[in-house]
Amino acid sequence: MTDEPGSPRARTTRTALLDAAREVFTTSGYAEASIVEIADLAGASIGSLYHHFTAKSELYATLYSDYQKRQQHRSAEAFRAALAADETDALKLFIAGARAYLEGCWQERRLTRLFLSGGGPPGFDLLKRRNHREWLSANSVLAHGYPQPLSDMLVVVLTAICTEVGGEVAGAATKTKAYKMIDEALELMGRLYPTGGGR
Repeated sequence: MTDEPGSPRARTTRTALLDAAREVFTTSGYAEASIVEIADLAGASIGSLYHHFTAKSELYATLYSDYQKRQQHRSAEAFRAALAADETDALKLFIAGARAYLEGCWQERRLTRLFLSGGGPPGFDLLKRRNHREWLSANSVLAHGYPQPLSDMLVVVLTAICTEVGGEVAGAATKTKAYKMIDEALELMGRLYPTGGGR
């Protein structure tokens, strides 16, 4: 008997499958991960797994999309908190969001390392590029409407820095080292003021 879509039981099963997939993928990698192992760890049948997800690749893509949503939420919350504290400097607003994003890379370091490892199903690189463009679009709000707006190219550079530093942070041996990396990266980003701008 399959779960009715949207029912509490279906949501519980889906969550259990995603939790199990996260554990198996981060331990074994995408290529070596077994659908049977994921279902067993979730306490679900193979039929139930395929009722919720069409393939192993969909499980992986869903984990990635959920991870990215949490990262974007962290950044947006920090951005809004900085705005609420009357910050109007576009670069400082970006850096507030970047700190939250990078701290999230450490907090979810196993997933961060997984998604930046270069593995994943066919088409995953395209999904990452599309997500990157969406993030650039969200960040581009800082290019306009502020006393000293960021140029489109500066937004691209800052976003690329966050992505690269995120991988380094996720691979740090300790939280202390990870947060030191974050502080140093943000300090360097803070020097990248728009042309003609100043402190």
